Amino acid sequence: MSNSSLLELGQPAVMKNVGRLPVVFTRGEGSRLWDADGKEYLDLLTGISVHNFGHSHPAITEALVRQAGKIIHVSNYFYLEEQVKLAAALTKLTGFQQVFFSNSGAEANEAALKLARKYGKVHLDGKYQIVTARDSFHGRTFGALSATGQPKYQASFQPVVRGFVYAPMNDLDAWKTAIGDQSCAILIELVQGEGGVVPADPEFIAGLVAFCRERRVLVMVDEVQTGFGRTGKYFAYEHFHFRPDVITVAKTLGGGIPCGALLVDERANLFEPGDHSTTIGGGAMAFAAGLAVLDLLQEPGLMAEVIRKGRHIQDTWEEWRKELPVIKGSRGIGMMLALDLNIPSKPVMLKCLERGLVVNAVTDTAIRILPALNIPPAELDEALAIMKQVLREFS
Repeated sequence: MSNSSLLELGQPAVMKNVGRLPVVFTRGEGSRLWDADGKEYLDLLTGISVHNFGHSHPAITEALVRQAGKIIHVSNYFYLEEQVKLAAALTKLTGFQQVFFSNSGAEANEAALKLARKYGKVHLDGKYQIVTARDSFHGRTFGALSATGQPKYQASFQPVVRGFVYAPMNDLDAWKTAIGDQSCAILIELVQGEGGVVPADPEFIAGLVAFCRERRVLVMVDEVQTGFGRTGKYFAYEHFHFRPDVITVAKTLGGGIPCGALLVDERANLFEPGDHSTTIGGGAMAFAAGLAVLDLLQEPGLMAEVIRKGRHIQDTWEEWRKELPVIKGSRGIGMMLALDLNIPSKPVMLKCLERGLVVNAVTDTAIRILPALNIPPAELDEALAIMKQVLREFS
């Protein structure tokens, strides 16, 4: 079927809960996508950091095919071989004590929020407030939505869950004020993804963590978008030289199959039977893909390559800024980057798509890119050349 015929079929049937662009993709390989008409695209968004190793990676595909013929799901009253192996691999990689698997990043954050409330009940005489950042994004389920510090996402669903307090990113004094007599935990992204790719300042994080430790407040880090090599470390907290009590992950974890996880240290390991659960929690397909992902993640030299490519992108953008007045600057860590513009970003995104390049207008004036970590340098430069050509047309 053609792109237009698929849109004719799908647009009346698929709920309009997202502003989808009028393209139907039918195939992906590496950093390239093809739509139903056979048009080829370079993908610098990777499903919003889901395909950190590109589309249809042979190792992940092989793991999925093998697992589909073996076993897919059993009741969570039992263990699955792949679940056990992936949990063990994650605890070995991170040093966290135990893992709870979910179906998404939002669900991983829901588990973290419940865990924080239990921590407050058990260790802090019933304290229940959780402090998060303004412009944060933690998901769209009710608890995660309530933790998200962006009123535009909450407006249609008020009243949201009570017990959340918001403070501006990188303002330590504001966080010290927000962490009050009833605070049990903080939840923070070390690079705000949906908020515009805004990194935390190291000094701010150091001061915030020290303040939380003094007050026995749980430190929880949302690594849903930043995890699994996206920033040039296995996890973003490694850049900031501290260890959270809790992290949440998802996206790349399942290699494209829905999967999230909550990882806890000993102090936060409080869930008991009946406290929290899920019917599938990723499932054997996701666990098998996750094992392949972790093998790819730990290939020698990969993290250095991510840092090198990220610097190359930002250096290239800085050179463009000298000749293209539409460019204001750039920000980000590793290969989680945003190009800040002096003009609206959506027309730029749409023109890039027309030219066969997938990027994201993450804010009104910023273009976000999340390339595959293993994108070949020639393909990366090809994608950047398309972007420059588009930006030149807007200058």
